Amino acid sequence: MLVDGVTIVDTTLREGEQFIHADFSTEEKLEIATRLSTFGIDYLELTSPAASDRSREDARQIVRAGLPATIAAHIRCHRYDAEIALGTGVDALHMVMAISPILRAASHGKSLDDVVAMASDVAAFARDRVPSIQLRFSSEDAFRCPIDDLLGVYSRLAGMGLFDRFGIADTTGAAPPDRVAETVRRVAVETQTPIEFHGHNDIGCAVANAHAALNSGASHINTSVLGIGERNGITPLEGLIAMLYSQDRLATLARYRLDTLPMLCQRVSEIVGVPIPFNQPLVGATAFSHKAGMHTKAVYNDPRAYEALDPVDFGLQRSIAIGHRLTGWNAVRVRSEALGLRLSLPELKVVTQRLKTAADAGDLTLDEVDALILAAAHDA
Repeated sequence: MLVDGVTIVDTTLREGEQFIHADFSTEEKLEIATRLSTFGIDYLELTSPAASDRSREDARQIVRAGLPATIAAHIRCHRYDAEIALGTGVDALHMVMAISPILRAASHGKSLDDVVAMASDVAAFARDRVPSIQLRFSSEDAFRCPIDDLLGVYSRLAGMGLFDRFGIADTTGAAPPDRVAETVRRVAVETQTPIEFHGHNDIGCAVANAHAALNSGASHINTSVLGIGERNGITPLEGLIAMLYSQDRLATLARYRLDTLPMLCQRVSEIVGVPIPFNQPLVGATAFSHKAGMHTKAVYNDPRAYEALDPVDFGLQRSIAIGHRLTGWNAVRVRSEALGLRLSLPELKVVTQRLKTAADAGDLTLDEVDALILAAAHDA
């Protein structure tokens, strides 16, 4: 049910463009948009077309590409931004405005009444121009806003019937999952309107917070490939997918082209010039690696023993290290069989001990491991 009930709003081409190392060309944006759409993303969020001439033209080209995904422009609560965005042909406008006391003071200086007035004015303007346009209003920095202020803004906007969805943003990435769950639940109940969650990863809780939001009534989750964005970024697409897969493998397989995810992540990594972290969910270099002897024995017998995710479903392979002091005789047995050898249990234990002794001076290459195994077979 969790997988069926979520719409991923990928914002690699908006939040991701704010990543300190990102400078996407038009061609790269089109490639990323196409890959995301092929993977199965329903909703693509773009940088405001009012940001620059290039941003405007990029939006037009992505719209013209005819992808099956809904294309949204992220805009300020300004009629000018809305008019420029509507002119590109996007399907949706994602309006945003700060409402926490600290950001209202440091950013736009408006009162909560002003926020409601500006948001409703732009929404009415957009609806008049393009009646079919999808509209989302998001409160920037929602979790540092007093809950009564937050509910007051949303309930007033909900009563106007102008918005299809409300966004709740953890802009500083400091809200823990229990706080996210409670806030999302209260806004969803108060407004009876679909909720979108945007969570930054400053304290490492972005995926957990996305899960909490979904379990508390959110229907839309913002992601970016590799989590790129401002500072430490936001909920990584691959992290959210890993979480959904762990809850319902078959539904996730049915909905998304999981085998295309590694190359999508690799391409974004290449484009921004930043290597994929070794421990990134699903696509990190060590995501499906095993080393300890006790682990490898169980994985050889049944990979599910130490894997919640099946690498085959993602077009990947597991890696089982053998040339180290922690190795076990089961790993040596599997390698010897791969070499066409059948060693007895005593022989396997002898060569395993030799391997461990040699590896105490440093890990061995596979060729060195094979040489030890072949020597044992010769001695036998």
